[in-house]
Amino acid sequence: TMSHSWGYGANDGPDKWADGFPVANGPRQSPIDIVPGAASYDAGLKPLRLKYDPSTSLDILNNGHSFQVTFADDSDSSTLTEGPITGIYRLKQFHFHWGASDDKGSEHTVAGKMYPAELHLVHWNTKYASFGEAASKPDGLAVVGVFLQIGNKNESLQKVLDKFGTIKAKGKQTTFAGFDPTALLPGSLNYWTYEGSLTTPPLLESVTWIVCKEPISVSSEQMAKFRSLLFSAEGEPECCMVNNYRPPQPLKGRSVRASFK
Repeated sequence: TMSHSWGYGANDGPDKWADGFPVANGPRQSPIDIVPGAASYDAGLKPLRLKYDPSTSLDILNNGHSFQVTFADDSDSSTLTEGPITGIYRLKQFHFHWGASDDKGSEHTVAGKMYPAELHLVHWNTKYASFGEAASKPDGLAVVGVFLQIGNKNESLQKVLDKFGTIKAKGKQTTFAGFDPTALLPGSLNYWTYEGSLTTPPLLESVTWIVCKEPISVSSEQMAKFRSLLFSAEGEPECCMVNNYRPPQPLKGRSVRASFK
């Protein structure tokens, strides 16, 4: 059934997700198109405080939809505080979404513009007992989104890409110690924020989105490396991992706030 299998293909892609996950048509779905002129500057929004400890970096996994780097989240070593949120949110994992070519791939868009890729740093609210519990609460998760744009080679990102040989196929996993995700953040942490959802099933409406205005750079060669990963497991017909993004969803009356003028 749909609840077990979803993807980005013609038969199981985003326009079919509502069959198994009715919340796909809910009031606060993500991503969205961010229209800078329609976002309101909120002087009450604090700067983001991201404190990441490289020793919490555990492993890197191809889950058949993207690849993710997982972090130890049993202490407050790697956290997001301030910004639009209250309390302490722990980093659980980061992953990316990207396209088949450099002209598309991001989930959020800015005035209709797509970037070649988007990084998501997923955090959960420690007032709940676990990531799983937090994921079902309206204020349970906070995801920092960072756009990637074509430019200079990104040396920090290269450390991640160098592991791709080992995790090419779905289900492959390898240790990935000592990585500092701070190195993947843009120089400016100006952001837009709004109330949204996970962008993959189960599409839970539990995410405070924090989308950075400033992109980070990635070379065209590095983007090509993303597309060498596979949606398919070993022994299955090879299917390149591309276009693993959900298109923008209706705003449905939500407000988008900006931390900057």
